[in-house]
Amino acid sequence: MTPAPGPIEELHDLDLAQLPALLPQWTTPRVLRGVVAHWPMVAAAREGATSAVAYLKQFDAAHLPVTATTAPPQAQGRLFYNADMSGFNFRREQIALKVVLDTLLKYQADPAPPSIYVASTTLDTVLPGFSQANALALGVPAPLTSVWIGNRSRIAAHQDVPDNLACVCAGRRRVTLFAPAQVDNLYIGPLDFTPAGQAISLVDFAAPDLQRFPRFGQALAQAQVAELGPGDAVFIPSLWWHHMEGLDAFNVLVNTWWRPVPAWMDGPMNALMLSLLALRDLPPAQRAHWRTLFDHYVFSADADTSAHIPAHARGVLAPLDEAAAANVRSVLRQRLTR
Repeated sequence: MTPAPGPIEELHDLDLAQLPALLPQWTTPRVLRGVVAHWPMVAAAREGATSAVAYLKQFDAAHLPVTATTAPPQAQGRLFYNADMSGFNFRREQIALKVVLDTLLKYQADPAPPSIYVASTTLDTVLPGFSQANALALGVPAPLTSVWIGNRSRIAAHQDVPDNLACVCAGRRRVTLFAPAQVDNLYIGPLDFTPAGQAISLVDFAAPDLQRFPRFGQALAQAQVAELGPGDAVFIPSLWWHHMEGLDAFNVLVNTWWRPVPAWMDGPMNALMLSLLALRDLPPAQRAHWRTLFDHYVFSADADTSAHIPAHARGVLAPLDEAAAANVRSVLRQRLTR
């Protein structure tokens, strides 16, 4: 029998004024029931998809197209690779948002529609004024807010570097979360050839093949799941794997990403890719030595790591700032172009 995930911790009747103080403290997921129930967009969606579409069209920057992802009905909403993983089972096209919204309404009653998905589109670009009309103060550094619009969809489990607050505006969503440590059990695909920029689990959650992916049952046993309705939100911490499903014929989600670090810090995935190039294929004994060095200089580093070196001579071992980071990048560029 396939194991059943447990629930995500839930918070009800949260005082919105407390949210900026709470978010930095959270390192595990939370469902925030009704946290954006006050949004006019949510009120419109509760009247039905037609009202939700009419509300969105008020803000449409009609001169700017959006990228719409479409897949045939047989994909059943799963936007994924093709059969031999030489490509994908969908296509993308630039199209007016109004056309996307009208097409979603047209297919509402169709039992087997094509998949239509506008993913991760900068909210203030495509729907200027929406954020002001549907505000939520998070108090986070350099937030990036995006909108996701589509019909029924199944987005494979993936992870993002930033923290994420995802707010359901229309339709229902099912979110299944896994701690970062479950990477061994999720059967992640290629890092550099992905459907949407992030490596994804190759397991079909609707019909998991436990003969091909036997450890997936272990992941499910540790998973957390929740179904979200209009007005609900989920906090997804950095690097938590998340599988997202749009359950209705019309779905809208608005999410905000942020990283609680200075903007000059580099993306950790760059370090992983460089480590694949430089470390993975070393002899086992040498890899073990490098593991010790990484632990000493990176993962267990503290004030004592370089305390024996005069402060003026610590170089890259000194606390980094924007200028020091720029210098490290310059050195790396020179070394990588040798």
